[in-house]
Amino acid sequence: MNHVYFIGAGPGDPQLLTLQGAAALKGATLVFAPEPFELTFASFLVDKEVVSPFDYDFDDLINKILARLQTADVAFLMPGDLTFYAPFQAIIDHFDETAIVLAGVGTANAASARLKRTFDLPGVCNRAVIVSPKTLGDEEGMPSLEDLAGKGASLLIYMNNLPLAELCATLKRGYQADVPLTLLHRLGLPGEEIISGSLDTIVEKTGGRDFFNLDDPTGKPALTLVVVGETLTAKIDGRWWDYRREHIWKKRQKGA
Repeated sequence: MNHVYFIGAGPGDPQLLTLQGAAALKGATLVFAPEPFELTFASFLVDKEVVSPFDYDFDDLINKILARLQTADVAFLMPGDLTFYAPFQAIIDHFDETAIVLAGVGTANAASARLKRTFDLPGVCNRAVIVSPKTLGDEEGMPSLEDLAGKGASLLIYMNNLPLAELCATLKRGYQADVPLTLLHRLGLPGEEIISGSLDTIVEKTGGRDFFNLDDPTGKPALTLVVVGETLTAKIDGRWWDYRREHIWKKRQKGA
């Protein structure tokens, strides 16, 4: 039986594709790849039919997949992976056991590695929250972005739809402090830019540039991840390691 593979493709860097994902991609003759994955994964897509899934209505998409499944596997290259803000759940549910989801290196993981920072650092940040302003504050009783910001919180902000100055003002009301903020634009893609500053300085550092495509009439995704929180610049020394070894790891070893 042929399958529909949903392959976590991270932020779009083909070097982050898992071995499992590469094997599944190799066997597919039809690949749905959102922009710019058809370019960044070009070496994996030779002699395959490559189309954007967003060019199809749901029923047309399903019919195209069904027709190809008669003869071969089909694959989707998923931005990030299925875990956060993926639009593919309805397709996966439709194909049920025919659908196989393969985990990828999510954008949050790629950002952590690129910045060489953990987003949950004891004594500095005790929670890491993945959010999007697009999905916050619309329903009564649900938290707003300002509610989620606060001391000890690392926020990873996807699909920001607020002007940068407004975003910083909202976050500062929550944090009640000037905390570090980094923009990761086109992470892992050609043209990658990383701009670091703080809630008070990042607007000036960007020179008014629209990193979120808010003024772009095409509505293309901006591919800019925002990371904010004290952990971005916190410095710790070996005492943190020794404390954990003495009070946590040694106890585990003795109990083994």
